[in-house]
Amino acid sequence: MAAATSIAAALDLAVDDAIVLHDSNRLTLRLLPGDVLARVAPAGSRTAPFEIELAQRLAETDSPVAALEPRVEPRVYEMDGFDVTLWTYEPPAPEGVSPGDYASALQRLHDGMRGLEVSTPHYSDRVAEALEIVERIDRSPALADADRALLSSTLRRQRRAIDDRGAVEQLVHGEPHPGNVLSTRNGPLFVDLETCCRGPVELDLAHVPEAVSERYANADQDVLSDCRGLVLAMVAAWRWDREDRLPNGQRAAHDLLSALREGPPWPALTTVMPPA
Repeated sequence: MAAATSIAAALDLAVDDAIVLHDSNRLTLRLLPGDVLARVAPAGSRTAPFEIELAQRLAETDSPVAALEPRVEPRVYEMDGFDVTLWTYEPPAPEGVSPGDYASALQRLHDGMRGLEVSTPHYSDRVAEALEIVERIDRSPALADADRALLSSTLRRQRRAIDDRGAVEQLVHGEPHPGNVLSTRNGPLFVDLETCCRGPVELDLAHVPEAVSERYANADQDVLSDCRGLVLAMVAAWRWDREDRLPNGQRAAHDLLSALREGPPWPALTTVMPPA
C-alpha cells in the first residue's frame, strides 16, 4: 500500500487514502480522492508488462477490458520490492451483470482477441504449472496421497481429451470468472489479463456460470465439458499450493476435490465456488 500511494503521489495523482478491493496473488487498491486503481505485485513480475501491452492493444479493438490510467505513462512502476500498475477506477453499476450481457461481453472479448498476434503461453503450460504443484509434495504438503493422484490423473486425462478433439484455438482470457468481471455503467469489463493464453474459447466458458455459457453462441458442448473438468482440477491445484492466499481457499480446495470425485458431468466452476 505504501509503495502504491508513494508512486501515485510522485506522479501528481491525488492520494489521501487507499482502500483494499482485493488481496490474493496481487493486491488491488482504490486510491482516493483521485480514483486510481492500483495493482501491486512482488517485483520482477513477468506478466505485468504483458498485461499492460495487451490492455492497450485490446482497447484499440473496442474490446470490453479495463482501461489504464490515462494521466500517467502506461508502464510498470517499481518501488521497495513491488511492481505497481495504475488503472482507471470504474464505479460499479448497482444492477450487476446479467447473464446475457456477460456472455455478449465475453464474445466481444474473444472477437477482439482473435485477430491479435501476441506471444502468450499455451493453456497446456498452465496445466503443467498445476501439475508441478500437485506432484511436488513441498509445493502442496497438505494434499493427501489419494487426492494428489486424483488431481494428477484428472489434469493429464482432461488435457489429452481436449487436445484429441482438435478444437480451434485462439487467444483467450484464461480466467474470466465473475471475480474478474467489473459491472460498470458502461457494461461489463474484464480485468486480470495476466492469465491470457492460447486455447479453445470453451476454456473460458468453463469459468463462467452456466447461465452465461448457455447464452454464448456456437460453443462446442463436448469441448466445454472436457474443459470444465480440467478447470476444476487446475483451480484445485492452485488452492492446495502452500503459497495460496485466496480467502476461504481451503474450503474451496475441499469442495473442488469433492466435485472431482463425483466425476462427470462436470459442474461449472462457479457452481462449486460461488462468487462472493
